[in-house]
Amino acid sequence: MSYSPALHSEARMDLFRRKSVTQLQAEAAADHSLNRSLGVVNLTALGIGAIIGTGIFVLTGTVAAQNAGPAVVLSFVLAGFASVFAALCYSEFASLVPMAGSAYTYGYATLGELVAWIIGWDLILEYALSATTVAIGWSGYVVSFLADIGIHVPAHFQAARGTVVTLADGTTTTAIFNLPAVIIIAIVTALLVVGIRESANVNNVIVFIKLAVVLLFIALTIKAVNPANWHPFIPPNTGAREHFGYSGVVAGAGIVFFAYIGFDAVSTAAQEAKNPQRDMPIGIIGSLVVCTILYIIVAAIATGVLPYGQLDVPDPIAKVADAAGLGWVSSLIKLGAIAGLTSVILVQLLGQSRVFYSMARDGLLPPFVNRIHPRFRTPWITSIVTGIAVAIPAAILPVRDAAKLVSIGTLLAFVIVSIGILVLRVREPDLPRPFRAPLVWFVAPMGAISAAYLMFYLDIETWIRLLVWLAIGLTIYFLYGRHHARVAS
Repeated sequence: MSYSPALHSEARMDLFRRKSVTQLQAEAAADHSLNRSLGVVNLTALGIGAIIGTGIFVLTGTVAAQNAGPAVVLSFVLAGFASVFAALCYSEFASLVPMAGSAYTYGYATLGELVAWIIGWDLILEYALSATTVAIGWSGYVVSFLADIGIHVPAHFQAARGTVVTLADGTTTTAIFNLPAVIIIAIVTALLVVGIRESANVNNVIVFIKLAVVLLFIALTIKAVNPANWHPFIPPNTGAREHFGYSGVVAGAGIVFFAYIGFDAVSTAAQEAKNPQRDMPIGIIGSLVVCTILYIIVAAIATGVLPYGQLDVPDPIAKVADAAGLGWVSSLIKLGAIAGLTSVILVQLLGQSRVFYSMARDGLLPPFVNRIHPRFRTPWITSIVTGIAVAIPAAILPVRDAAKLVSIGTLLAFVIVSIGILVLRVREPDLPRPFRAPLVWFVAPMGAISAAYLMFYLDIETWIRLLVWLAIGLTIYFLYGRHHARVAS
């Protein structure tokens, strides 16, 4: 067969075919398969539910101990700074295109199908491993809390395979798999199958408990802070780029960035919002501001109560509470942490299943994926598949490796969304935008640059894992998705 420049050009353009924003808006208005039941309180609570979790309850300790020392506070500031720019871009997109799918849908509208696939596949990694990471942290707090009340989870089933677990008598053993992490994922998956309203109501209650516990922790432990523990504020670099010094602070920001994906998860629920044009920006920006302030305060207190080298444990906030001599309040804080981490798992599994739903609706994944339950009106098959896919790595992965992969996936999504908002401003400047990102020609480039900068400081192993994951996704796209997409050229 002879080479045809016209056919080659057509195939190339096929990779970048787009859905117009007006087409997406029409689809959103016509699609009543998902239940529109979320108001601004629900959406803000979803964001807080996702953000206040592993960042405070787990990563504060590991990043302080291995990357930044007391300057983990600055790591949170850097990560929050980068998040604000991306949040403004997300808010404009979410109000303009109120559909499930988040950055995947936005990429389809601006940068074309191939980029949309890449970001959708990236979001699958982001949400799945986010839930995995949180489930691992949840397990650590549950094991600690149960030990407080005299119930001891067998050491072989407390942590990831190969993890050395210290027993009560000081001896050690090696874990086989993380049973509590698997159990919580199964419970949350069942809840998501039952319904979005029920899930949101449960989340609202948990978020209230979680915020109360965080505030209680701040109020009761601040008196135990020893300022000497903050010196040196930035420990000298050990010779490895991510171990302390300025580069360690930036590397720490790249890792704790994982903790800021909550507002991203809010945008995946746009198709289930009552008034997405008004409520999505409030939910996204409101949850980000509240949580960033709390992160900074808690990180400062944790490194002030204990030397940062002692915080590299699965439950650092519980350890700080014990060190502060809080007695029974320490167990209450652990219980609040367990509830808080539960809500994060719920929101991340919700976001994951909605991305699957959107990709299947567009033909990029098989149609059974977006099948709606006739009674519960939820994408039940995707929820169950997601639960299984998340439970497996939660049983065997250590928390730090999972968190790095989530962070690099989140940062890549932020880069694409920030670029996409500029492309849409140029391509369709007259679209009515219920929310407009202010100073967009500064905000959007800063969102892309700051996210890319933090990506650069993540280690080479994390980059390799991301590239392998993307290679698998591109193979699926070229073998299936490209030929079944419902978007006309």
